[in-house]
Amino acid sequence: MPKDERFVARLAAHSRHVVEGAIAFRGLLSGADSEENYQALCRHEEAADEVTRQTVQAIHRSFITPFDRSQILDLTTALDDTIDLMKEAGRRIRLYGITYTPEMLAMAECAVQATTAIRDAMPLLGTIGRSAGGLQAMQEEVRDAEGRADELLNAGLRALFGSDASAGTKLTVEKVYDLIESVVDRCEDVADVIEGIVVEQV
Repeated sequence: MPKDERFVARLAAHSRHVVEGAIAFRGLLSGADSEENYQALCRHEEAADEVTRQTVQAIHRSFITPFDRSQILDLTTALDDTIDLMKEAGRRIRLYGITYTPEMLAMAECAVQATTAIRDAMPLLGTIGRSAGGLQAMQEEVRDAEGRADELLNAGLRALFGSDASAGTKLTVEKVYDLIESVVDRCEDVADVIEGIVVEQV
C-alpha cells in the first residue's frame, strides 16, 4: 500500500503557521503595533489548531504513514505547543502591562530563527534518505538558538531580580520569561523527534 505523504505536507503547513506566529510574537515584543501583532498571532494559532485536528484525524484514518504514527503525533503536538506558548506569553504581557526587555525581544528572535529552521527543513521529511544532512543542520541550528535563549533568560532574570521592582512584578515577569524560553525549548523537542526519525529511517 502507498504511504500517505500528505502527512509531510500537513507538518510543513503547521510549521509555516508557527513561523508566522513567531514573527508576530517578535513584533509584539518590539512594542510596535502590539494589538495588531497579537491578533495576527491568535489567527495563526487558530490555523495551527486546525492543522493539528486534521493531522490527528488522518492518523486514525490511514493504514500506512511515512514514519511512525507516534512520531507524527509528537511532532504535531510540539509544533502546536510552540505557538500555544507564544499566545499565552502574549496574553500575559498584555494583561499585566509588562514592559518588554531587550532580553525578551532577543529571545523572541531566537524563536523566529528556530521555527524558521524547522519550517525550511520540514519538507525534507519526504526524502529522508537523501536529506539527512539538511535535517541534521536544522537540528544544530535549533539547538544553537535554544542555547542562546537560555543565556538571554539568565541575563534577563539577573537584571530583573537586581532591580527595585516589587516582588509581585518580579514573579509576573519571571513567568513571562519562562514562557518565552519554553517556546524555544519546544522547538528543540521538534528537532529531537526529527533526529529520532532520521536515525530509524537512514
